[in-house]
Amino acid sequence: MALNKDTRVALNDGHSIPILGLGTYASPEVPKNIGEDATKIAIDLGYRHIDCAYIYGNEVQIGRAIRAKIADGTVKREDIFYTGKLWCTYFSPELVRKGLEKTLNDLQLDYLDLFLLHWPFSLKPTGAEAPNDPDKPFQYDHVDFCSTWEVLEACKDAGLVKSIGVSNFNRRQLERLLNKSGLKYKPVCNQVECHLYLNQNKLHVYCKSKDIVLVAYSVLGSHRDQNWVDLSCPVLLEDPVLARVAAKYNRSPAEVAMRYILQKGIVVLAKSFSQARLKQNLGVFDFELKPEDMKTLDGLDKNLHYGPFKEMKQHPEYPFHDEY
Repeated sequence: MALNKDTRVALNDGHSIPILGLGTYASPEVPKNIGEDATKIAIDLGYRHIDCAYIYGNEVQIGRAIRAKIADGTVKREDIFYTGKLWCTYFSPELVRKGLEKTLNDLQLDYLDLFLLHWPFSLKPTGAEAPNDPDKPFQYDHVDFCSTWEVLEACKDAGLVKSIGVSNFNRRQLERLLNKSGLKYKPVCNQVECHLYLNQNKLHVYCKSKDIVLVAYSVLGSHRDQNWVDLSCPVLLEDPVLARVAAKYNRSPAEVAMRYILQKGIVVLAKSFSQARLKQNLGVFDFELKPEDMKTLDGLDKNLHYGPFKEMKQHPEYPFHDEY
């Protein structure tokens, strides 16, 4: 499959998603305007897929960047594919649409291209429009995501969002949603952590069999935010096998790590606020890994989650107890 920055992957509802997107999560200490500036740069470079979420706390700034590039004529609204996510404190059916409308209001956009259930578990709200305070223990809630999904279907019918999907769901949870009585729309995608140390091959095969696109975050496996990541984990980009393959193609380890995921037909979210790296990331379309090198890189899988969200291990809907 020939790939370029304009390649799109078909979704099961008739829409399509750009195969490369800009991830916009940043640690709390990173000033919000940096993400805003990076989004403008990314759009200027040709990125058309922007991935964000309410819990990131920067949708106001990311929305401002998108609107600025629309206003200056660089893009039209329909050129941009925006993904938002419903945070876990909005899972009660009466709160779902409020959560979506909060995102739309922050972005100052009329619709989202894709809206995801951020996790399969629900948390109790800590305030009228606030996520859980990360410095306080999570308060479990037990809203069934299937009831949340029904309201998302209604939001799609209302034109507030074009496509709906999920994030961080395992196979068993996907099956429960797909087998739900009265299901109107299947999830178009499942956004999950996916990289050389967690290649998600089994989940990918299952999702393909159900016409669900896999979307990969943390593709470089090097996200080192100590709020979420076990810093004792090995640094993927320092892997010697990856380094040898990268040298063979005269490419950086990061480019090879991203290209590996892309060649599997998985949508990649590349998170960087550096102009140089944003430009370099587009180089993944200038080369192709040979089958024998894809097989070599397959062998690096460790089923390793950099972001295991350990705080939620006691929740009955914690997704990572299962193999996939």
